[in-house]
Amino acid sequence: MSTVEIADLAYSANPIDVIEKVVTTEEWPFDRSGEDELSISVSGAWCDYHITFNWRQDLEALHMGCAFDLRVAAEKRAEVYALLAMINEQMWIGHFDLWSDEGVVLFRHGLIMNGGASPTSQQVEALLHLSMEACERYFPAFQFVLWAGKRAGEAMAACAFDAQGTA
Repeated sequence: MSTVEIADLAYSANPIDVIEKVVTTEEWPFDRSGEDELSISVSGAWCDYHITFNWRQDLEALHMGCAFDLRVAAEKRAEVYALLAMINEQMWIGHFDLWSDEGVVLFRHGLIMNGGASPTSQQVEALLHLSMEACERYFPAFQFVLWAGKRAGEAMAACAFDAQGTA
């Protein structure tokens, strides 16, 4: 992602306003379904990612969730939970989660914005980049467990390396 050249709002009662400016500048399709929610769809290498930002004024907290099109059947959940634990051990910021009602895997992160703070455009860009990077890196591990029937450890071993150079 390129750095967005936007004058950050010095103060915004609603951080979703800053996110909307970043998304608009990037020309990404989005839907602002309410004053405190904004949803974005972004195409990745493996699938489309659905990113939602929610603002909770009472907590002064901004939540970001990045879900991908991957449903976890009940019989695969134990292995997916084991994989989530292994992946989350590697994460410095944010974590992966499984929403059990829908069987959806997503990356989540929250920002506390106490005292009227608002995120900068650079923070929003970094958060979007971080979530996409994490999802792209670990999506194949989820595929290995769900579609190839691999154990969590095998899936992690197959995905937990950094490629050097280009092919």
